[in-house]
Amino acid sequence: MTRALGSGVGAGYGRRHSRVGLAGKASTWTPRDLAAWEVAAMSVVTEHLEQRGSVFEVLPHRQAYTSVEEARALGIEVGEVLKTLAVRTGSGYALMVIPASRRLDLHLAREALGDNRARLASEEELGRDFSDCELGALPPIGALLDAQVYVDPEVLGHDTVAFAAGTQTESVKMQTQELFGTGGFTTVSLVKQPERGSDDRVW
Repeated sequence: MTRALGSGVGAGYGRRHSRVGLAGKASTWTPRDLAAWEVAAMSVVTEHLEQRGSVFEVLPHRQAYTSVEEARALGIEVGEVLKTLAVRTGSGYALMVIPASRRLDLHLAREALGDNRARLASEEELGRDFSDCELGALPPIGALLDAQVYVDPEVLGHDTVAFAAGTQTESVKMQTQELFGTGGFTTVSLVKQPERGSDDRVW
């Protein structure tokens, strides 16, 4: 069973709040012990969701470099955490959104994009073109990152999901329908099952 929104360690936000800040504080409050880019990244994500009229939770947690570590830090099932991968195409970027428990099949991603040369963005490209977000902390919000979004059907099978919100120490948890209900994404199979004895890299 998934916990109801508002029951976790984070602060819940909804349509009745006029403005959202970092980790439950008013947006005018800036923690002195956090870097400016961390505050900026978090406010960009939460303010975007607030402008959409979304209901969500902000969940602070220990530093997590991957979505699997993020799930462990949050104490929730890995499948409920979203892994957002930026794929570089001939025309820009596309976001591939899959459960953190799965691996991206790049061949399927290329088929979905109709681009046989599409590839995972490099760390250098991510740092340059998504400077508001730390590595491994892209949110699955195309409108915010100016990118097309492709979502694996398994993601939509969960009632609630959590995802990194620009930093390695902050996540957002919300209803899946709330996150993707406005459309603007393509549903397509993107994951592959690991083969027995395979040592393929997990993306």
